[in-house]
Amino acid sequence: MREITSILEQLTFADLEQWADDRVVDRGRSYLKRVSGLRHTPEGELVAWVSGTEDYATMVRLDADGMHSWFCTCPYSGGPCKHAVAVILLAARMVKEGRNIPELDEDDDLSLILFADDEEQWEEDPDPDELPSQASPPLAKTPDSKMQKLLAAKSKEELIELVMRLIKDDPRIAQSLREEEQLVRGQVDPLVRALRKEIHRLTNEPAWRNHWNQEESVPDYSHVERQFHALFDAQYYDHLLDLGDELWRMGTEQVEASDDDGETASTIIDCLKIVLKAVPLSSLPRHRQLAWVMERLLVDEFSLLEQGEEMIKESVFTPEDWREVASIFEARLAALESPKATDYSSSFRRGAVVDRLIDIYQRAGLAENIVPLLEQEVEKCHCYQELVTHLLNSGDRDNARQWCILGFTKTLQESPGLAAGLQDRLLAMAEEEKRSDLVAAHRAQKFFRHPSIDTYRELRKSCEKIKLWPEVRERVLLFLETGSRPDLPAKTGEAGDWPLVAAEVSYPVEKKGVLSFPLYSPLLDIAILERRMDDVVSLYERAKKGRFTWGLEEKVADAVAKTHPDLSLSLWRGKVDRLIAEVKPKAYREAAGYLRKMCKVYEANGRQLEWTALLAELRRQHKAKRRLVEILDSLAGGGKKIVSL
Repeated sequence: MREITSILEQLTFADLEQWADDRVVDRGRSYLKRVSGLRHTPEGELVAWVSGTEDYATMVRLDADGMHSWFCTCPYSGGPCKHAVAVILLAARMVKEGRNIPELDEDDDLSLILFADDEEQWEEDPDPDELPSQASPPLAKTPDSKMQKLLAAKSKEELIELVMRLIKDDPRIAQSLREEEQLVRGQVDPLVRALRKEIHRLTNEPAWRNHWNQEESVPDYSHVERQFHALFDAQYYDHLLDLGDELWRMGTEQVEASDDDGETASTIIDCLKIVLKAVPLSSLPRHRQLAWVMERLLVDEFSLLEQGEEMIKESVFTPEDWREVASIFEARLAALESPKATDYSSSFRRGAVVDRLIDIYQRAGLAENIVPLLEQEVEKCHCYQELVTHLLNSGDRDNARQWCILGFTKTLQESPGLAAGLQDRLLAMAEEEKRSDLVAAHRAQKFFRHPSIDTYRELRKSCEKIKLWPEVRERVLLFLETGSRPDLPAKTGEAGDWPLVAAEVSYPVEKKGVLSFPLYSPLLDIAILERRMDDVVSLYERAKKGRFTWGLEEKVADAVAKTHPDLSLSLWRGKVDRLIAEVKPKAYREAAGYLRKMCKVYEANGRQLEWTALLAELRRQHKAKRRLVEILDSLAGGGKKIVSL
């Protein structure tokens, strides 16, 4: 709580407006009286309820540098909300008045909503058997029972007359009666022919929706779905599989060409769910039932048979069934042509068969077949990661390492992302084996591939463990300046004086033009990290001469504000002028953020008169920009502390 109090005592309205939009801060002031239950946590957060359209749970964690984190259950997503601002303002008022902010109890509703894990917050659905029994409502009160009573009072002749009138109004009723009669009489072939014809017609209809004029053309599969249900209820499972296969094949083509927000796909999925229910009840042997679903899932690019994944997990299928399916998929894989190096689609399709076969082997109790399969297929479909995973799971670390190295070499040019993933596996293995020298070598390779402050930190951490950081740091900084890789032999063939062991894999020198040296951005980040502020200024001046300053000004200005205030003020002033020149209210508000930073520097250095003069100058230059002048006026009092509210 002491840290919260200290930050609140120093917090100004300028700080608050820099964190949140000035309009949000204004609205937050008006919500001050709506804050209730203000508490603090041991971790230094402020939490409270803030009433608006409803009661919102709000949390703010204050940061001495003004980068406050926040969370609110309100729907606002444009940055810190008025509720978060109101929480800060009330906390400041309580500090001013010397009132204590109580600590949050872990059983408080705010704690449960803001901090509880999902598993703790939401209880499992109750067991239906444990629910109190409820008597069903009397039959006479339901709409259907009322209709039944009404119809029961009519004579046979009256009912026939009623149905004939309904048929006249809606011919679909006659169709439904005929189809029902066909099923009762066992005349399924005419019904199936008609349904197949309807599927052909529907799948050839265009499927689109125009959001501008609300027009649409969406095929109506409701009759197909009803007929599928009828066939299922009448136990015509094999007929359903034939029709379902046709709907799936032709429906896939239709969905591919559709533009109706997925509505056609959704209705086809509903029809195919009935087909999938029929698969285990069909006359197909159990292993053929599995194959029927799995072969289609391989090419089901729009997930029309997504429910099939659940069906194949059913315990009714035995290891023997899965071994039969394994034979089918082994034959399917053998029939595929080996993909060419650049034929990624064929490689992907082959990989899908391999993935499915791995799953089949596991279910069939044939896990010993997995590694040989992957070794056979690894160069055809680049399944290096899967192979390494299975080798590691079986305890064969030596082979896993060799496949990582080979895979890295094979994929570096065509699939650099895959190669990077394999190097990550080598790095993880080195960490697990506590080979700190090898970890550092891999971290160096990652730095040379992607020089950044993050890869620099990781490399430093690894090298400090083996007490080689000063030597490595010197060469790494030279690399950022010149592009000369210290881990590779010199052009003359002489070995370098790189202090780390050789990594198991190595990235080649980047082609000319990929990286332009010196790399000022990481050099500046590193100088800032190491608090070498004179070097930050020197690097920036060099970058400016080479016109490599894009994206650097703000980074430099923020870093050297305390040590080189004039440079920071100059850079921020340039940003302010460019934003004002856009003549947009949004740009004015952004400019105000930089002006607030300038205000802090002026105040910290006892140069308030310069701050006042700057505001006056901007008012004179831009007196016609009413919205900007309003913002400048609000900044004039921006140094006012919020505890004075």
